[in-house]
Amino acid sequence: MKPGIHPAYGPVVFRDSASGTAFLTRSTMTGDKTIDWGDGNTYPLVDVEISSASHPFYTGTARVLDTAGRVERFERRYGAR
Repeated sequence: MKPGIHPAYGPVVFRDSASGTAFLTRSTMTGDKTIDWGDGNTYPLVDVEISSASHPFYTGTARVLDTAGRVERFERRYGAR
């Protein structure tokens, strides 16, 4: 990699504002806020709107659409032409 052109890559805490869950990971993002983590260190904090802890797909609360029923209802209304 070329020196001096890449952003700093380091540990950052992402906090999900919907569920309150926090994740410690590495990223190039930075934040103005900081948080004291369980290991005794202080890390930059980035608040996110949604993460895998609150997204319906990952939590199993996603609704499945009944596409077969919709097609049958359309054919009943307008007939197969």
